[in-house]
Amino acid sequence: MPTIFIVFGFCFKFYSNDHEPVHIHVTKDGHEAKFNLEPAVGLLVNRGFKKHELTIITGIIEENSEILIERWNEYFKGKQNAASD
Repeated sequence: MPTIFIVFGFCFKFYSNDHEPVHIHVTKDGHEAKFNLEPAVGLLVNRGFKKHELTIITGIIEENSEILIERWNEYFKGKQNAASD
């Protein structure tokens, strides 16, 4: 489960068995949300975050979407290459 970064205590990560479409999981204090990254940032699932927290999280994702997508591609492309070796 690669953690991409932690901002304001929000942990942005992928799960090692994730699948497309490209998305990110965000956790903090037992709460979790899942956001699409492509074709646009959008909330898919919210388990416990308040509206103002989701606003903060969405802003962080939008500002860093290129980095998150790049990390997704690097991680899962690497897993595909390792599986084919």
